[in-house]
Amino acid sequence: SVMDEVWKMKLFFLADIHGSEYYLAKAMDRFEKERASFLVLVGDLLYHGPRNPFPRDYSPAKVAEMLNELDKKIIAIRGNCDSDVDQMVLSFPMLSDHGSILINNKRIFLSHGHVYNSENLAPLNRGDIFVTAHTHIPEILEKDGVIVFNPGSISLPKGGSVNSYGVMDEEVFVVKDLNGNVIKEKVAGVK
Repeated sequence: SVMDEVWKMKLFFLADIHGSEYYLAKAMDRFEKERASFLVLVGDLLYHGPRNPFPRDYSPAKVAEMLNELDKKIIAIRGNCDSDVDQMVLSFPMLSDHGSILINNKRIFLSHGHVYNSENLAPLNRGDIFVTAHTHIPEILEKDGVIVFNPGSISLPKGGSVNSYGVMDEEVFVVKDLNGNVIKEKVAGVK
């Protein structure tokens, strides 16, 4: 039934694409293989930003075109490198600084990470999930009863990490590399 599908939602998290056609194509292939319900974009989609080098196959227009093909499956928020002009070429909303997904009586709070982050949590309840990005370093940790989940960067990994994405399937949080290998994993045990 429709209700059963709602409770068995698998989410695919992608962050810090920074305009790389090459890495987005690999991530979209993984999205298809993971068979996730939604593609959740945690900011910094099209532009490389003034502090980053150009990623491989930098093509913001092509990245926009590729993402628009999945617009009905996308939930997105703005990163610090995203702007109003980016919204003009995207067919899904992405200008909100924060977002919430409610599932199984828990809130999944989305924030790119330049305002709220693992050092400065948004006001959340025990058992809620805080999804962030911005550092380009994947992490899954528990802080003050909240799961902090950062999928890392698909295009410009930092801190010795690899190109990565995240998956949340029920109560399991996983960060994977572009071949689908598990880098980090945590089963939510927060009550």
